[in-house]
Amino acid sequence: MSKILYIEELIMTLEERRAWIRLVVAVAAYGGYVVVVSGRAGGRSLAEVPYAAALLWSVGAAIVAAIVVEVVIGAASPKASLVKDVRDREIGRLGDHVGQSFVVIGAVSAMLMALAEWDGFWIANVIYLCFVLSAVLGNVTKVIVYRRSLPQW
Repeated sequence: MSKILYIEELIMTLEERRAWIRLVVAVAAYGGYVVVVSGRAGGRSLAEVPYAAALLWSVGAAIVAAIVVEVVIGAASPKASLVKDVRDREIGRLGDHVGQSFVVIGAVSAMLMALAEWDGFWIANVIYLCFVLSAVLGNVTKVIVYRRSLPQW
């Protein structure tokens, strides 16, 4: 293997870095949320635990963290190309399509839970979990395809 080919394999595109950042941030934010809410339970039922502020802070912190990390990493590598080519767009589209399945699953689940008159805690948490799974699955798909190749249909 030539040195140039080896170096090219180590270099990530800007979009691949974004996928990694969003993947890590989504998992960390949700993990933090779960720790906070389960820590508040103290033997009570989870549905009795105040969760709304923690959920909103978790989502907000994840958005801000992803933006800040992307800006910092972008500033650390100013020579990285900001141009999205056809491959980047196709990988982005594929990852988004794969991840969207969990958004639909979450919406249908929440609708059924609301019709069954479940507690708001469970409905909100199913929606949040499905958003996180959507982000994780979509970004894992992007990372895998960046490391391998686009599927040929």
